[in-house]
Amino acid sequence: MTTIRALDEGDVADWLRALHAGFLISPSVTEEEVAARRPSYDLTRTRGAFDAGRCVATFRSMPRELTVPGGAAVPASAITNVSVTATHRRRRLASRLMAADLADAKERGDAVSILIAAEYPIYGRFGFGPATWVTDWEVDVPRAALDGRYAGPPDGARVDLASLAEVREAGPALHDRVRAVTHGAIDRTPYWWELSTGERRLPSRPWKEPFYALYRAADGRVEGLVAYDIDDTHWPNKLPRVAADVRDLVAVTPAAEAALWRYLMSLDWVTLIRTGHRAPDDILPLLLGDTRAARTETYADFMWLRLLDVPAALSARTYQGTGPAALVLEVVDPAGPAGGRFLLETDAKGAASCLPAPAYASPDVTLSAADLASLYLGDESAVRLAALGRLAEHSTGAARTTDVLFRTPRRPWCPDVF
Repeated sequence: MTTIRALDEGDVADWLRALHAGFLISPSVTEEEVAARRPSYDLTRTRGAFDAGRCVATFRSMPRELTVPGGAAVPASAITNVSVTATHRRRRLASRLMAADLADAKERGDAVSILIAAEYPIYGRFGFGPATWVTDWEVDVPRAALDGRYAGPPDGARVDLASLAEVREAGPALHDRVRAVTHGAIDRTPYWWELSTGERRLPSRPWKEPFYALYRAADGRVEGLVAYDIDDTHWPNKLPRVAADVRDLVAVTPAAEAALWRYLMSLDWVTLIRTGHRAPDDILPLLLGDTRAARTETYADFMWLRLLDVPAALSARTYQGTGPAALVLEVVDPAGPAGGRFLLETDAKGAASCLPAPAYASPDVTLSAADLASLYLGDESAVRLAALGRLAEHSTGAARTTDVLFRTPRRPWCPDVF
């Protein structure tokens, strides 16, 4: 019989071997790998499925803060490392692992659970919905039609190359400022910074030091950071075909963001920029004189979200609209904690309260927990869900009211894989 349980110290290497097999990394795990990864694992939140003493499925979650529209942060359980060994498919192991973790997250008081879905069809059955999307572009720099005389940002600001020490010092505080104004973003732990700057290294993930540049405003304050690699291997006929691969680009202000993109496009010999995962409504294409120079390589769902505490989650964010509003939501969640009827009330400034609705209150709309999760950060359209039959409208104009309240001027974005 297969047993689901949290790990003991002696299970970590076996669990990692199962994780490696599930993600097609390597069949072996070194002692160095175990030692490097172990500090980031809370064993009470790291589970495995064990058959005859061998780990055959893996699951882990981590505490995170998720920024919601308006800038508040809600406690989130970030799920990762979900795998089932091919020898043990179709035995409900992932379902059992997920149920145990969601129950613990609800007990802890987490408002939501979040994850990055490797495959689209898996997580809807657990009440998750796609809440953020990403776009990857490849920018053909010679076709970007930019002013070739660019000599840096105006108004006393500057972009400077930075050392690892400077990034370790300035990066965490900068990211905290960025995530405060980026709904969909999560916090970065000290362990994240150790891995990303090479202070801690994993044998299964070779680390190469990237180039770093910081944007400083005229007052000297750091307001942007870019990390990038250079692929300088292809010079056909002695002509440069050099690529810059962006690992990370975060900025507090549009001016900082634009300056860092302009900096990358001014690098000698660079003819191609691969942006990595960006917000789907990133400003980048519109910075170019020819927006077609930014070719979309990827446009896909990214972070999925599951509501655990509907009143806490909906009360935490702010809402659009032209005045006070009230909406009764019937949330269908047969397998989880988000089901029920809830009264959402907003004031003229968009602040909200959400409570279980009185017994006499009729619903304005009915939808699943997964579809409410897709609406939660402002990315999905309630009107579109109604057209698909996934949101039932019980009062005239309720779908449009829902749409106006939940949608946000900029799309949510999660800059981080977790």
